[in-house]
Amino acid sequence: MSDELREETESTQSGSNRFAWFVTGAVLGAAIAVLYAPKSGKDARQYLTDKSRDTLGETGTNFVESAKEMFERGRQLVDDAADLFERGRKLVKG
Repeated sequence: MSDELREETESTQSGSNRFAWFVTGAVLGAAIAVLYAPKSGKDARQYLTDKSRDTLGETGTNFVESAKEMFERGRQLVDDAADLFERGRKLVKG
């Protein structure tokens, strides 16, 4: 059972890590694309400011939801581990 929990935790961390790198790359790519676009510096900065506010507003909400979900998964893993520990202790005592 321990192997299953470890695999689930590793796959969850891997997926979260991949998503974070994807979002980071997308933001950096968009910023670089806008900086090289044929607009004046003032227009480009204003565009970046507006887009970052829009994106961070949505991302902030998604981040909070993801954090709550991950917290609940963590709580479930702790509960499962406590149950396994208790079952093991009962088996050892007889």
